[in-house]
Amino acid sequence: MSGATTEEFGRRIDPYRSELLAHCYRMLGSLHDAEDLVQETYLRAWRAREQYDEGRASVRTWLYRIATNACLTALDGRSRRPLPSGLVEPSDPGRPLVFGADVTWLQPFPDAWVSHADPAAALAARGSLRLAFVAAMQVLSARQRAVLILREVLDFPAAETARILDTTTAAVNSALQRARARLGEAGMSEARIEEPSEAERRVMVDRYVEAFLRADVAAIKRLLTDDVLMEMPPMVNWFVGREAYGRFMEWVFAKAGTDWRVLPVSANGQPAVAAYVRGAGGAYEMHTLQVFTVTAEGISRNSVFQDVEIFAAFGLAPELQG
Repeated sequence: MSGATTEEFGRRIDPYRSELLAHCYRMLGSLHDAEDLVQETYLRAWRAREQYDEGRASVRTWLYRIATNACLTALDGRSRRPLPSGLVEPSDPGRPLVFGADVTWLQPFPDAWVSHADPAAALAARGSLRLAFVAAMQVLSARQRAVLILREVLDFPAAETARILDTTTAAVNSALQRARARLGEAGMSEARIEEPSEAERRVMVDRYVEAFLRADVAAIKRLLTDDVLMEMPPMVNWFVGREAYGRFMEWVFAKAGTDWRVLPVSANGQPAVAAYVRGAGGAYEMHTLQVFTVTAEGISRNSVFQDVEIFAAFGLAPELQG
């Protein structure tokens, strides 16, 4: 891109911003860090534009090389971003909630941030953003994450992945094998599960919301799988099973009340809701963002987030008027 003006350069690289944002998020599990690293990628690309050789790599491959190496640098020395279910043993819902003050948690990703002109490409990108998949990445080393994502999510050939990471094809293949083995050891080889259609999932979640707004715990439990999992960072507590889920929901309604408003959203290619509870002043105050995994048997997971940074990223208002 020798001699390219800022405007010309922008036209060449701007179409890749959305997928690079998703890539950096998969690598780091953080919304803020992903945004920062895409900005860093574009700054590095501008500075290196004179060295770009169009005959050696496509613009897309060149940008992924810059972004991936920026992610690897950012991950150096950092601890992983878990969800509670990947950090401690399951809890008794009757025990007090414990705040994970020293934990940097995995964050959900707003589907609105993935904007592809091709709807099929957008759907594929969202499928690889599933919370369970991104959480599974956290058990891998930074380089294993990069190899697995480049090879199995983005479908880069081994040789091209080697060029992106400035290594050999043999090293890429070895890292991919180790990554797969590590996921298997951690019980995460099936992180990407088969789900019903988007319409069927939304119907299931709508039924859940209706029961939630009625504070009907029995109806909520009927929509869950036997081994349903609920987690709620920044609390380290998490629960497994329909009965434990129901006991916790009884506690929620007893403590927070039964007057709620719910807005549908979408996160990580999964149905989600923003839950607002009526406060002392009469307005409905933002309480939690809940991201659901839905199977043919029912809702199998509810990852519940309570973080103002996350609420802002999803464009959620702090309050709704009654």
